[in-house]
This record gives sequence, structure tokens and C-alpha cells, in this order.
Amino acid sequence: MVEQQVMETSTKTQPAESRAAKLVREAFDSGRPVTYIHSAEEQRVARVLHEVGRIMSDASPVAVWTWTMTEGLRRDGAAPEPDTADARRALDFVIAHGEGAIFHFKDFHAALGESAEARRRLRDAYESCLDRRKFVVISSPVRLISEDLERMMLFLELRPPDHVELMDFLREEAARLSPDGRAPEETVLHQVARALLGLTLDEARYALRRALAQGSRLGLESMPAVLEEKRLLINRSGTIEFIPTGTHIAEVGGLQNLKKWLRERRKLFELRDEISSEIVPKGILLMGIPGCGKSLCVRAAASHFGLPLYRVDMVEIFSGRHGKPEGAFVQACRMMEDMAPAVLWFDEIERGVTATVSGGEEGRIFGFFLTWMQEKARGLFVAATANRINELPAEMIRKGRFDEVFFVDLPTEDERVEIFRIHLLARKVDPAQFQLEQLLQFTVGWAGSEIEQCVVSAITKAKLEDRELTEQDLILTAASIVPLSRTMKEQISYIRDWAFERAMRASPKEAR
Repeated sequence: MVEQQVMETSTKTQPAESRAAKLVREAFDSGRPVTYIHSAEEQRVARVLHEVGRIMSDASPVAVWTWTMTEGLRRDGAAPEPDTADARRALDFVIAHGEGAIFHFKDFHAALGESAEARRRLRDAYESCLDRRKFVVISSPVRLISEDLERMMLFLELRPPDHVELMDFLREEAARLSPDGRAPEETVLHQVARALLGLTLDEARYALRRALAQGSRLGLESMPAVLEEKRLLINRSGTIEFIPTGTHIAEVGGLQNLKKWLRERRKLFELRDEISSEIVPKGILLMGIPGCGKSLCVRAAASHFGLPLYRVDMVEIFSGRHGKPEGAFVQACRMMEDMAPAVLWFDEIERGVTATVSGGEEGRIFGFFLTWMQEKARGLFVAATANRINELPAEMIRKGRFDEVFFVDLPTEDERVEIFRIHLLARKVDPAQFQLEQLLQFTVGWAGSEIEQCVVSAITKAKLEDRELTEQDLILTAASIVPLSRTMKEQISYIRDWAFERAMRASPKEAR
């Protein structure tokens, strides 16, 4: 019993293992003597190998040796071993080394490609290291392995650092860069680490220094600077855009059914690591009439869940500037999984992810998307919007792909009044001074965007005349606007009829 308590206590005090360290350690535990790590982050690979070295031994950590063609082999903090800059001699040292160790060879693929002797000696080293707790790790920013060596190596590709790895990194960097040499509180580091998910350690370092440039210490007030740096880095990809949020769910007029659903699912999403994957919210599909607030709802959902929002740019994916569309789409989805928890927004999904075949590309993207929706990371909530709902294939809207499919209809009378209030308040105009119900007769069939434009136009007219906004301004402006539901009556009617039995209404009752 005492032994069991001691084991439990020691387990609790052990530091968490990062995803990258677990990947490498499992490769070593399987007995693989030679591993090829594809990564441009040499310093990060070194950090991971040192972490693995500490985990592998209960006593002193397993030694990590590093090789470069300019210096040769050296152990941490020691001078390079003489005559080991040559690839062949470095492998001779590995073979002769009598203790367990990890040998990190940087850019060794170049030396192997130039020398048949070095390739032969690496195969000798493979035999020498087998089952002797000696491991050769080759790291390189390119995947270049000769055919005669490929089968003897395990190829690993490091995903961006996870929360555990970022926390260790932030503790060190924040303490080193702060004036008093102390790291910030753990709660602050956790929030910063969450914000940095999806970035490399080098990119995280730039974001951290940008934040510290705004103040002497890292704190919650540093988050805008961290997020701005992340926005610049993520937008660089070209296919994913970081969308700043700040839209409160109360700023969405009406749509009570949708709001209720989001409030209920928020708690389940927060418990995603503790509950069955079957009930963790996967995402929603919002379809309906243009201008009725679908995009606004996505922003509000991200803010309500307390998550960053990213939008996939399908135009860029199909542009060809990022390689073949299906490859760019897969890469974007994989990249988003590394940034979870987050909300991923597919705007006008019917334009990009459909079953129609154009040279086979759209069909392959559609097939991947359906499978990915079932298997993606728990912390990724997908929000898709669609206007041309008749173009959505049945496989997309059936239960199981999305948790719920909502139809966003034209706002009801009560919702129109609420939307007027929201837009007046947003422009610092007191709605209590107006009898907004009088506007209902002029706004039959209006979308939310048309109500917003009415408020903006009326305020603009009043400003140009250097006076306060009046109720008459709103009425005259409303009388001059021809709503979309009138100019495209047949199309709007078709959309409403199509969605009547195919989706849950976002509002509790139909528009009058």
C-alpha cells in the first residue's frame, strides 16, 4: 500500500510529456537505432531530444551529442571531439562509444548524399547501436533520404508544439527576458500558450518578444500583442485567415433557438477532454437568406466559446498559388488541428466543398472533408455558412457531419425591433427616444443587413445636416429601401421552401 502511494505521488510530480517527446520516445522504445526527423527547427529538435533523454532514465539523463559539419561531435557544453567533423569519423565515434546516448546529426543528409563510404558506415552504426540504447537522430528541413538507407530509418515529421511544450518554452523565455528574472503566473502562461498554438517555437519567440516590448512583464494586457503577431504569421499561409472576434452573443438580434443551442453546448465543449467524443460539439451549419446574420453568428459563437476564429479561404485554395487545391486544403485542415482549440469557419461552403467534380479536385476535397469532419481533433469546432443551400449535397447536411443544421430566415417583427436597437446602440444613439414599432410597416421582409444600412444611412443624413437623428429620418430612409426579398422574391421563396423540412429554424417562429 505504501509502495503504491509512493508510485502515485512520484507519477503526479513528474512533468507532463510533450507530444513531440512522446513521438520520439516511442520510436526509441521500439528499438529503432536510426531516426530521421523532418523539421526546420533545429533548436526545437535539440530541446525534444534532451527532454527524451531525461524521461528515458530514472537516474542521470541520457547524454545528447550534437554533430555539425563545421564543428563535429560535441556533448553539451563541452569542446568538440577532435577529427569528428568528417562524417565517416563521426560515425566511427558513435560505433566506438560504450555508453547509451542520443547522437543528433544536423543536416547529415548532405554528407550521406556525397559519400558512399558514409552511407556504408551508417549501416554499420545501425548494427552497432541496435539494442544498446544508442540512437542516431538525423534532423533536416528537407526530406532527402537515399533509397539504400530509406528502409532502415524511421521517418518522423514534427507537428507544431503542443500546450505542454509551449508552457516549458514560455517559462524559460519569459523568465529570461523579464527584468527580475521571474516567470509570470501559471494562469497567464496557460492563456499565452493557448494563444500560441499552431506556431513554431521560433514564431512563438517573436510573438513573446512583441508582447514584452509593450510592457516590462508578460501579463493579460500582453494578449493583444501576442494575437496580433499570430495573426500576421497565420495570414502568411495565404489559405487561412485569423479573424479578430469581440462580438458578444447579445449583439445578435433574435435567433433565440440558435443562441440557446450555443449556450447549452458551450459547457460540453469546455468538458471535451473529460467526456465521450460522441457528445463533444463538432460544429454547426448555418444556411439561409443572405444578410440575415450568419457570419455575425459565427463570430459570436467563437467569442461565446472563448476561442480564436480562423477562416479558410477557398478562393486561395483553388487559385493554384499554394499547389494543387486538394493538397492545399488538406494542409489547411491539418494546420488547424494543430491550433485547436479554435473555431474554424468555412464561409459560403457550397462554393468550395461540394461533390461536383471539376477535374476530380472538388470531388476529392469533398470526400476528404466528410471523413475529416468525423475524425478531426476534439478541440476544433467547425462553423460553416451557406447561401445557395440547394447546392449542398445530402451527405453534407445529414446528421453526424454537423451537430445541427440551422436555417436563418428573415427576422420576425420582434427581431426587427431588436436589431434596430442593437445597431442604434452600437452607434451611441439611445433607442428609447424612438418608437421603433412604427418602423415595422416599412420593413416587412427585411434582412438584418438592410436594417443596419437603414440606420447607417439615416445617421449619415443627420450628420450631413449637422443635427441629431430623428425618428422621421429612419422612416424616410426605410421607405426608400427595396429589400432583397422583394427584388429576388422567387429565389427567397425557394430557399425558404427548401429549408422548411431540412433544417432547424434559428428563430422560434416564422417571419410574418
